[in-house]
Amino acid sequence: MKFLTEYRDPELALKVLDEIKRAVTKRWRIMEVCGGQTHSLVKNGILDALPKEITMVHGPGCPVCVTPLHLIDKAIYLAEEKGVTLCSFGDMIRVPGSKKSILEAKAQGADIRILYSPLEAVNIAKENPDKEIVFFAVGFETTAPANALSVIHAKKLGVKNYSILTSHVLVPPAIENVMEDVDSHIDGFLAAGHVCTIMGYWEYYPLAKKFKVPIVVTGFEPLDILQGILMTVKQLEEGRHEVENQYSRIVTEEGNKAAQDIIVQVFEITDRVWRGMENIPMSGYGIKKEYAAFDAMKKFNVNIEEAEENQACLAGGIMKGIIKPFQCPEFGKKCTPQNPLGASMVSSEGACAAYYHFSDLVE
Repeated sequence: MKFLTEYRDPELALKVLDEIKRAVTKRWRIMEVCGGQTHSLVKNGILDALPKEITMVHGPGCPVCVTPLHLIDKAIYLAEEKGVTLCSFGDMIRVPGSKKSILEAKAQGADIRILYSPLEAVNIAKENPDKEIVFFAVGFETTAPANALSVIHAKKLGVKNYSILTSHVLVPPAIENVMEDVDSHIDGFLAAGHVCTIMGYWEYYPLAKKFKVPIVVTGFEPLDILQGILMTVKQLEEGRHEVENQYSRIVTEEGNKAAQDIIVQVFEITDRVWRGMENIPMSGYGIKKEYAAFDAMKKFNVNIEEAEENQACLAGGIMKGIIKPFQCPEFGKKCTPQNPLGASMVSSEGACAAYYHFSDLVE
């Protein structure tokens, strides 16, 4: 297939569905790691079309959803108390902090700007040397190269009024954390295609071997998802636990080496707190000491009290696959996209938002 529309062909989708139905003989729980895959599953009706033996479990692969509460509070603190110009991707600004969202801070007068690229933030810093510009650098490995490049670019240009507030998380440690949770019962994984575009899939071999689970790198279109599920089911039925690549038109085993080199130049692997979950060892990127001048946390000595999560939000259990969004008592009631209790109802990759917008489970 050559064109994107071919990956949305209903007739081809039905053929793959028939193959899945013929292949499956046992009950299996398969986690799609990426929130983009979750939205594709729900929006395209794949969940309803799959045989009853297959349960799709929604994973923690939504970068906005796992950005911890205290970092949002710190971003707001920088904008309101330190007077910085805070720049962010659009999804982040509506995620609730402990008292308000970044959008509410903007409405109250803070200088907050929505950008498509951190390089835009560097340009703003260059053009406004009297203002401190902070980019809220959120994401999995997918966005890390661009955020790292912005730091390299700022240093090369001699722009000293630019820094980033880092909230980068990594997929392999998240998979390991899910598998080690006694309440999570996952038989196989659909790995996030966009992350693997950058990182390749060589990192997943030890995980497949350690936990004896198939891991299939998968794209985001309906046929990508269905083919990924079929490949996973075949492995499970045959008793195999290998790493396979459905998304071969984009992903290679080694990934994008140039992008990886940029990441390594600026970032180092560190422990990271995941919103609604916990501190996962060696699961994120922090800024190396060579680039400490561009680390907003150090530059502004941000040290504010960390608030507790909203106990009514069950996003942690949802992102670990322990419960589905509609099993949360507040789903579609006290928690809606207009008045979210947690990030999973806000983000375009959040499982709660997917069910709210595309399922018939909202009252």
